[in-house]
Amino acid sequence: MFSDTTFLNITLAAACGLAGIAIGYVVRIVLARATLSSAETFVKKIISDAHTKAEALKKEKLLEVKESSERDRRELEKEFRDRKHEISSWEKRLDQKEENLERKVDILERKERDLQERDKGLKLKEKKLQDELAAVEKNRDEQRQILERIAGMTAEEAKKILLQNFTDEVKRESALISRSIEQEARETAERKAKEILATAIQKIAADYTSDTTTTTIPIPNDELKGRVIGREGRNIRAFEQATGVDLIVDDTPETITISCFDPVKREIARLSMDKLLADGRIHPARVEEVVNKTKQELENTLKETGEKAAIELGVVGLSTEVMKLLGKLKLRTSYGQNQLQHTMEVAWLSGALAGEMGADINFCKRAALLHDIGKGVDHDMEGTHHQISADLAQKYGESAKMINAILSHHEGLAHPESIEAFILAAADAISASRPGVRRESAEHYIKRLEKLEKAAMGFRGVIQAYAIQAGREIRVLVEPEDIDDSGTYLLAKDIAKKIEKEMEYPGQVKVVVIRETRAQETAK
Repeated sequence: MFSDTTFLNITLAAACGLAGIAIGYVVRIVLARATLSSAETFVKKIISDAHTKAEALKKEKLLEVKESSERDRRELEKEFRDRKHEISSWEKRLDQKEENLERKVDILERKERDLQERDKGLKLKEKKLQDELAAVEKNRDEQRQILERIAGMTAEEAKKILLQNFTDEVKRESALISRSIEQEARETAERKAKEILATAIQKIAADYTSDTTTTTIPIPNDELKGRVIGREGRNIRAFEQATGVDLIVDDTPETITISCFDPVKREIARLSMDKLLADGRIHPARVEEVVNKTKQELENTLKETGEKAAIELGVVGLSTEVMKLLGKLKLRTSYGQNQLQHTMEVAWLSGALAGEMGADINFCKRAALLHDIGKGVDHDMEGTHHQISADLAQKYGESAKMINAILSHHEGLAHPESIEAFILAAADAISASRPGVRRESAEHYIKRLEKLEKAAMGFRGVIQAYAIQAGREIRVLVEPEDIDDSGTYLLAKDIAKKIEKEMEYPGQVKVVVIRETRAQETAK
């Protein structure tokens, strides 16, 4: 048996062991809890940092998306404006084409109605003529048979003899009469006409300068060419689209060329390029801004030019659109002659001639201002310039007398119906044909002289023809055996008629036929 002391020791040892186990367990629990708390804190920190980085990344991506959207929006807006401008331009062109087609349809309908009425009248006249012709044929056959029995020859033989005798007699008589009439007319009408024309021309005494349209722009140095072209050609494309011209930037030193048939567009392009080169800022937005501003400035300038011309001539009551068209004529030339200066000169000549002849001076000046306004829009409309001018005058409320004067200032569309119309045509011819006013290329000049000589050489009895005085006179040499003195007058008229019919020429062409007979004998 164990003693009490031993039992006590065992009990104490057991109690100590249990206490150690309990303390170890408690310590483990405390350590485990501390470790768990530290891990939770670390995890929370990781999660917090992840949230912070995610928010920053989110804001960065949202900002990038917003900037990209804004950039795309601006590009879309620019493209929309360009497309809108292009569509507007096409709409204007289509409206103008539609208006031209409607006007042509109206003219064709009127002509068709006139032709139908004429056709009806011609059919009635044709039936009547056929009936009368049948009666005449019957009567003629009867008379021919009687004459053949009396004369002892056929109708064809008698016809040839009579026609030949009659033709020769008529030619001689007509040549003598024509010569007499011409001499008498020269003594009166020609002298009076020269006096009137000389007085009218002396009154205006206009100095004339031939204008040429400049299509090249000088630049200080070739480095500016690159700025004009722009990155990948965007500047030059923007300029051509805004102005409607072709801009040629090539190897020509210190020069840029503008190419366009429309003088107004070409002038807008020239002025705009001068401003851009002087400013130095060349980019698509700046190009569009400068071109739009230049268009408005040029439109105002042309309007003021037209108003100044009307005021100088004393013509009132013209619409604003007519003033603009008159101003545009300042940019037009015809064979080197400035169109506005030509119009002003025709107006002064018309007024002077009307004053000398007692006609309506104000009407003549107004008609002269309007007679060529079609040249201000003939790049945009179809038809001859005098037909376009007449249509515009009718559109702005001018009288039928005015329309006729405008249409008849060139032969072909209408016959002059008033003295003022004849005066306008004469003044236009004087202004266009005065020496030194207009010019033509050497090639065209030589061809015209050759054609003039060829026209005269096509007649029987002509030996040689010479065009002199810059094609304003042609001298024709004939065989004296084939052409008599009276025949020279007939030949001159025939040649003049052929030239009028087949050729186009400024002013007048004088035809001189020369017949020379030489008698030679030798004294021995």
